Amino acid sequence: MTALPTCPTCDAVVPVPADVVANELISCPDCGSDLEVVSLNPLTLDLAPDVEEDWGE
Repeated sequence: MTALPTCPTCDAVVPVPADVVANELISCPDCGSDLEVVSLNPLTLDLAPDVEEDWGE
């Protein structure tokens, strides 16, 4: 059995869909943090980068 990934903010177990892909964004069910799938093997989550405004538009 593989260990489920945990949220880097609150350490809650984060359920991840079976069809998840790298760089996909998911939310922590406990604290609501936006998380990014940074690796599939091993399955690793990190805080999603903040979206910055594009001042070039």
